[in-house]
Amino acid sequence: MEPRFDLFATETGTRIGKRTAAVTAVIEPALPKSLRELVCLRASQINGCGFCADVHNKEAAASGESALRLGLVAAWRESTVFTDAERAALALAEEGTRLADAHQGVSDETWARVREHYDDDQVAALVGLVAMINAANRFGVILRRPGGSYEPGGFAALRD
Repeated sequence: MEPRFDLFATETGTRIGKRTAAVTAVIEPALPKSLRELVCLRASQINGCGFCADVHNKEAAASGESALRLGLVAAWRESTVFTDAERAALALAEEGTRLADAHQGVSDETWARVREHYDDDQVAALVGLVAMINAANRFGVILRRPGGSYEPGGFAALRD
């Protein structure tokens, strides 16, 4: 599989990438890295974005996330390795990603579980994170960016 287009080879694409990285930088202090990576990995799995799944799997592993938990993200509901707070965030990620599958979007039940575990800043960060990873997944899928070659820390240059 060959990518269709290198977004970062253009001035406009690079500017988009830097602004996306800037939003991500706002989100980072509000949520633990492991939670951010799990949420992004789950949304990327749902959206079929191999590149983003590769990025978030490797970033999570590089920051100490276990292979067991990473392997069970796709089946988190049937797993015992996630906390209640992580489960709430993963449910939000799924429902926020599958908007077209549910006429009401995120359920009141999921929202209540999220509010039970996260303060206002964390909720804002979670909602922003789900929105941003879904946008990134669209770039990856539309441009057919394959997974497999990402190296942890690969997006550090966008933060300059």
